[in-house]
Amino acid sequence: MAAAPDRETELNLANRLSLLRIILVPVFVLSLVYYSPEKNHLRFLSVGIFILACATDALDGYLARRLGEQTVLGSYIDPIADKLLLVSGFLSLSFMGHLPAAIRIPAWVTVAVISRDLLIIIGAIIIFITTGRLKAEPLFVGKATTVLQMATLFLSLLAAPGGILFLFFIATVTLTILSGVLYVQMGGRLLQTD
Repeated sequence: MAAAPDRETELNLANRLSLLRIILVPVFVLSLVYYSPEKNHLRFLSVGIFILACATDALDGYLARRLGEQTVLGSYIDPIADKLLLVSGFLSLSFMGHLPAAIRIPAWVTVAVISRDLLIIIGAIIIFITTGRLKAEPLFVGKATTVLQMATLFLSLLAAPGGILFLFFIATVTLTILSGVLYVQMGGRLLQTD
């Protein structure tokens, strides 16, 4: 008789959707790498992949809560999948010089997004080394930042009008910095309680 799977590491439907999102990231990036004006269908493929990835992000969390299948594994792979999608998208749209200017994201936006993520990762490592544990609940502003970053990528891929994109760039950087500050404050409190 086979042993029952460990509930905390079980590869349930929600976790499989997160893994699907991780698998979609290289396909998304490759569709942008091989883009050219003659292969404009690849940009639309990247939009479709991005929409599918965002849909799986919304669906995996909903299913985990609805079906009571929240796991430790899911609490790690879901944010990893988000970060892989966002970081690869921002880096691609900022630094792939062959992409049309209408879909490019300024480097300063990407630097803000990645700097915040690096700050959070470094903070998490420091907290883990200092306290021996790593348990921090995501803040609402962090979730809002992720949604805004995804919206900014989506609008960039669609080549939204420049004025609208610029507003999203400013809003994304502002919320990204704010959430970074709040996560640093939360990390400081976690270190003080130990």
